[in-house]
Amino acid sequence: MALSMQRIPLAKMACEETGMGVVEDKVIKNNFACEYILNKYRYTKTCGIMSQDRPNGNTVLAEPLGVVAAIIPTTNPTSTAIFKILLCLKTRNGIFLSPHPRAKKCTCYTAELCLRAAVAAGAPANIVGWIDEPSVALSQRLMAHKHVSLILATGGPSMVKAAYQSGNPAIGVGAGNCPSVIDETADVEMAVASVITSKTFDNGMICASEQTIVVVDAVYDQVQQELRKRGCHICTPEEKKKLAAVILLPSKTPNPKVVGQSAAKILEMAGVKSHRDTRVIIAECTTPGEPFSLEKLCPSLGMFRVASFHDAVDTAVACLEHVGLGHTAALYTHPQNTDRIDHFAHKVPTGRILVNCPSAQGGIGDIYNFCLAPSLTLGCGSWGGNAVSENLGPRHLLNYKTVAERRENMLWLQQPKRVYFKYGCTHTALTSELRGKKRALIVTDKPLHDLGFSQRIQQSLKSVGVESEVFYDVEPDPSFDTVFAGLKAIRLFQPDVIIALGGGSPMDAAKIMWLFYEFPDYEGKLDQLCARFLDIRKRIYQLPTNASRKAQLICIPTSSGTGSEVTPFAVITDKKDQVKYPITDYALTPDMAICDPQLTLTMPRSMVSATGLDVLTHAIESYVSTLATPFTMSYSKQAIEMTCKYLERSYVNGGKDQEARENMHYAATIAGIAFANAFLGVCHSVAHKLGSAFHIPHGIANAIMLPHVILYNSSTAPTKYAPCPQYTHAMSQERYCEIADLIGVGQGKKPTEKVMALAQHIDTMKTALNVPLSIQAWGVPEGQFLAKLDELAELAFDDQCTGTNPRYPLIAEIKELLLDGYYGTLGKRTLNTLDHSFVDPQ
Repeated sequence: MALSMQRIPLAKMACEETGMGVVEDKVIKNNFACEYILNKYRYTKTCGIMSQDRPNGNTVLAEPLGVVAAIIPTTNPTSTAIFKILLCLKTRNGIFLSPHPRAKKCTCYTAELCLRAAVAAGAPANIVGWIDEPSVALSQRLMAHKHVSLILATGGPSMVKAAYQSGNPAIGVGAGNCPSVIDETADVEMAVASVITSKTFDNGMICASEQTIVVVDAVYDQVQQELRKRGCHICTPEEKKKLAAVILLPSKTPNPKVVGQSAAKILEMAGVKSHRDTRVIIAECTTPGEPFSLEKLCPSLGMFRVASFHDAVDTAVACLEHVGLGHTAALYTHPQNTDRIDHFAHKVPTGRILVNCPSAQGGIGDIYNFCLAPSLTLGCGSWGGNAVSENLGPRHLLNYKTVAERRENMLWLQQPKRVYFKYGCTHTALTSELRGKKRALIVTDKPLHDLGFSQRIQQSLKSVGVESEVFYDVEPDPSFDTVFAGLKAIRLFQPDVIIALGGGSPMDAAKIMWLFYEFPDYEGKLDQLCARFLDIRKRIYQLPTNASRKAQLICIPTSSGTGSEVTPFAVITDKKDQVKYPITDYALTPDMAICDPQLTLTMPRSMVSATGLDVLTHAIESYVSTLATPFTMSYSKQAIEMTCKYLERSYVNGGKDQEARENMHYAATIAGIAFANAFLGVCHSVAHKLGSAFHIPHGIANAIMLPHVILYNSSTAPTKYAPCPQYTHAMSQERYCEIADLIGVGQGKKPTEKVMALAQHIDTMKTALNVPLSIQAWGVPEGQFLAKLDELAELAFDDQCTGTNPRYPLIAEIKELLLDGYYGTLGKRTLNTLDHSFVDPQ
């Protein structure tokens, strides 16, 4: 209020001292700096807690920057001083002003008034300071001072540049050169009145004021006539030449002698006769970059004639490219021309784009648009070499502290909508679910097809009127070539149901066939599909989840191992580089799973052992995963218990032991639900690469590596911890001990002994199931293995499963794991070389 009461004396002082501008307009600027800034930010919170989200543990605090060095220009010596001081007081910052030498008295007096009022209101003494006798040298010393936290630089290009080079943070402003486009649909009378209102305000010294008007040919004569009618002087070519020499210096910057002078005075300086009431000087232009198309800071304008709206926009951009990038541009058009407004906004490189507004008053905000923040410091962004591109406000003068409390992200339990299970349930499940469907394509492998499995499915489909075809060319470890072959069959048949019948290979292949059938665009994006991610919710490449569906995906496992019938995973091999790619996305989760133990009675022993040990690996890795939760761990424990109880019986007794086969089949699906949500670990990462390199069946590769991985993960002092919010410490040893107790091998033992007992028990199971204990015993030649060792370790490190391993592995550690796995030396390298925490201190 104290400053507002002094608005007229301050305006008079500024005009008298600088010899520039219009008293009445400076009164408005002073009042704007007091009234509009106070009104806008009166209730804005600028200290303490700015926002708080207790449930998510996030609090943002605001604190002052410290001391702000404010460079005050001669063009707005009082209003800009008021504006910057009020912003600093609002944000609890101290401020030290450096006035322009030509305006030092009025600026210092303004600062003194502010200080008195602030101290009277309770502010600390000396919260506002200033340089009494300013100079370039003193300004530079102020800007470089070690106690200055921020520089607000409003002034000429050299002063703004010096601020940025001072070594302290700075917010500067760029040069203005506002082009104003008037198209053929504009309200010409309003447009011309607005331009004159803006250009005559304080004799054109506001940097946002128009410097050129670009007029479409259809209304050019009308605009020119309106300008003459409103007291503007249209120059002849000779007058234009004379005025250009006066208005700009040879450097093409405004001549200080004409800045803020009246049009009549400038005409007189150039020796051009005109009416003494001339309001604005207009010079017709043809080329962007000529004198009248540049920033002039006086009531003069360049005027371009162009053929069309799009030519006008291009001309405006060309003018800005000479000077004024980032500042302000204006458009006069019919308010309903949203297409033109959008085109102008996208094309013009400025921070403020004003529509049907006088650019001087419109650019400073809150007058012609109440959402544009009021400000007397207008940032020009990177276009103009500034740190900000908006109107400066309190938020730019604050430091923000974000308090982030540890929180666990939302977790999930996802699985197919329906899982049918029980001996002989296939026919009932299919006929009850698929009644009303038209066509079903069955994806399987040749052995199963030759054994009549697919024909039995077809009979069930036929009984409810569903036409069917069979694609039976899926090989073990299916390749992308197979996927594309099956996709061709699917597109020819156009099914509304895809049924995957078999082990992991047919189910994995069918998932990707279904994906490409539903979303053909993804067919050419294999790199993105196979891309690794840290968090499935935040992956770079995401698959659609709510699009319309062409086909339902049903999985019917005939072996008890992969769990693919309930998981979002598919493993596909690229034959070119012989690498297995685990593709993961919940969009790949089947719609329905049918777990019928009857289909597993004829499984050969070799398959029983390999798939059963795969189930055990799924269950154990998901139990110790960094994403394991009470929900998933209950599934994991159930699968571990069932596998340890029934796997050997299923292997030894074969199909005659229906109970064992049935429970192993359920165990596979239950483990699948667990790892579909908790994911896996480095054992699977290594197994994927061993399968690709040496064609070791996936279950066998997992079985060979699992004991070594258990010992490796059980460290209580790992080299690297897995970064996961719910994984608070190295928990894997505890969890392995729980598994040992669960299966009855840990009673009465110390933790390290329990872990070793678990690893040894798995080796005992492998022996009983006729599974080799090492990669070497499987038959991989030593020379071949060692030749690929480094590559295998690196590929395993980058496998998708590695990210949720409880111990974040180094590549060198994976290499040691592989060597232990190759030679079957349980814990030799993992424990003795890499991890001493396993050794009991007693």
